[in-house]
Amino acid sequence: MSTFRMEHDSMGEMQVPADAMYGASTARAVENFPVSGIRFPREFIRALGRIKHAAAEVNRDLGRLDAQRAGLIDRAAREVAVGHWDEHFPLDIFQTGSGTSTNMNANEVIAHRCAQLDDAVAVHPNDHVNMGQSSNDVIPTAIHVAAADQLVHILLPALEHLHSALNERAAETGDVVKIGRTHLMDATPITLGQEISGWARQVELGIERLQACLPRLCELAQGGTAVGTGLNTHPEFGRRVAEVLAREYDIPFVEAVNHFEAQAAQDAAVELSGALRTLAVSLVKIANDVRLLNMGPRCGLGEIAVPAVQPGSSIMPGKVNPVIAESLAQVCAQVIGNDAAIAFGGASGLLDLNVMLPVMAHNLLESERLLANAVQMFTDKCIVGLSANRERCAEQIEWSMSMVTALAPVIGYERAAALAKRAVEEGKTVRQLCLEEQVLDAEELDRLLDPASMLSPRA
Repeated sequence: MSTFRMEHDSMGEMQVPADAMYGASTARAVENFPVSGIRFPREFIRALGRIKHAAAEVNRDLGRLDAQRAGLIDRAAREVAVGHWDEHFPLDIFQTGSGTSTNMNANEVIAHRCAQLDDAVAVHPNDHVNMGQSSNDVIPTAIHVAAADQLVHILLPALEHLHSALNERAAETGDVVKIGRTHLMDATPITLGQEISGWARQVELGIERLQACLPRLCELAQGGTAVGTGLNTHPEFGRRVAEVLAREYDIPFVEAVNHFEAQAAQDAAVELSGALRTLAVSLVKIANDVRLLNMGPRCGLGEIAVPAVQPGSSIMPGKVNPVIAESLAQVCAQVIGNDAAIAFGGASGLLDLNVMLPVMAHNLLESERLLANAVQMFTDKCIVGLSANRERCAEQIEWSMSMVTALAPVIGYERAAALAKRAVEEGKTVRQLCLEEQVLDAEELDRLLDPASMLSPRA
């Protein structure tokens, strides 16, 4: 058995080895579609393999496929699912909009493998491997299955890990009073724990938004065949395939309520992408807050310190940059861009089929994978080791002119505003100026300017 290699002749045209694991249909697709170098990801090929072995099992149970062929297809498809034959899935994502080329790629690899397992039994890629199926229901099903798999088993656990770490940091820093900032300008005091609790809630809400997408994502198009009518398949096929996939993924997959919607549109994928975009926006906010609070360490805010993971400059010795937060922000930019492509793809359903399936699959699964990896890294290499600079926080509280806000109810807004301006002009603290001007006695001043008194009721 050969291993597929992309080889080129002197004119730069791709040559496909004659003994490759796939058949003529896939070979023609490789030749005729442009090569971007972007192939379907592992989780999508896994989903295809599982759909094919589920189909074989169901067709056998329905009496449509003999046990011998079903057993061969089941074994070969499971090998595809675990990644044994990934090198034989060479097709670009920029192909036919239904993903027919990749569905046939899977059918042909499985049929070829069946011949290797038992060359006395004829297994046809269309008649047997693709029995009761169409690319038009297989590919939408694979998108939902792969996206739900990544969401449930990879992304949500990563987010829950981040949420837990943020809650821990919030509890640890609940007594660290610092200056609040609105419009990037000094505002009234807040605790570092309160600020971090806001980040934790953003992540918590992001988890809830993603979980809310699952009921629609778990509806599978399988059973609709070409246009949603179920032509050439058994009426129970879609339900039974969904049950097999639900058992194997431990995710509550069900047959689509309406197969015409499930194949003509990709609204569930668009919805999930929108939730991923919202999550990305939240994570950029958190990453940027971390960068701002860490800024310095001496000539900036410097209210927190994040772990140093690498030298920050090739020319400035000792410089350390918040590279993990920067990495997360870049991932989020990519996810927001992916969402635009997915939204355009979702809007491109034409009559009875969406014809942007491959590019939607690529961008949706990439967004999930990137976010899961970046969130895990951000948690472990930034948030877990984040520490407060208590002295700096206390120093900035005393120096801020915003402390005059606590005096306004006693001395009036206009007089308080005048004191704030003079404090800035004269380079004095509000406390110093008030004592010099005998605005209030020292005891009353200490009481009003106590940062802790400004934190109620949510300290």
